[in-house]
Amino acid sequence: MFHCRLSPCCILTKRNCSSREMVSCSDLGKKVLIVYAHQEPRSFNGSLKDVAVAELSRQGCTVTVSDLYAMDFEPRATRKDITGALSSPEFFSYGVEAYEACKKRSLTSDIIAEQKKVQEADLVMFQFPLYWFSVPAVLKGWMDRVLCQGFAFDIPGFYDDGLLKGKLAILSITTGGTADMYCKTGASGDFRYFLWPLQHGTLHFCGFKVLAPHISFAPEYASEEERKGMVASWAQRLKTIWNEEPIPCSPPWYFGQ
Repeated sequence: MFHCRLSPCCILTKRNCSSREMVSCSDLGKKVLIVYAHQEPRSFNGSLKDVAVAELSRQGCTVTVSDLYAMDFEPRATRKDITGALSSPEFFSYGVEAYEACKKRSLTSDIIAEQKKVQEADLVMFQFPLYWFSVPAVLKGWMDRVLCQGFAFDIPGFYDDGLLKGKLAILSITTGGTADMYCKTGASGDFRYFLWPLQHGTLHFCGFKVLAPHISFAPEYASEEERKGMVASWAQRLKTIWNEEPIPCSPPWYFGQ
């Protein structure tokens, strides 16, 4: 498992901001949801979350934080998520029952509350440490339970036609490995490989326009000054976040031609 305390940031993005006037939240009335998954408020993840709240609020955004550990968010997708009668009580299928419950508004209150936050947001930001090339269990559970069929996607109604189309999403990730481990010749392969199921298979599938990720590599090897500089760098990126172009969500972006 990759653990992260305070770590340096590396902004991996192709932005197109310089030729355009900077757009602020106050101009557009933007709303941001930060889905935050870290146990320690004093961690670097916590610092990145805090600076995002501060900078986006300074711009005039309405910022909401779902602090999943502090909320004791339930990560397990179970029968308890459906408050009404099951459509097929003799054989339980979570996907089917969650879909039917979503249509009838009979999902549990914690799921409905998170769905409301997502629905109201122009940008959904995910702040978390990389665990086993993926997200912490509590965040995976949030995705499993909140982004259900009927709310985030339907059949048809996915990828460019996903039900959350028109919204932006961004991953802000910290790792335990150094940057050179996450290149094509590195021990862990290109960092874009582990982004495929998260950015493409989850976010783009639900219709989000995905911004380039913000990845903070190797917390164990960063000095205090480097960490401070990286926090400032993240804050600087957020000043022009509304001008960024989404990445092209296609296999070549992740795996090359």
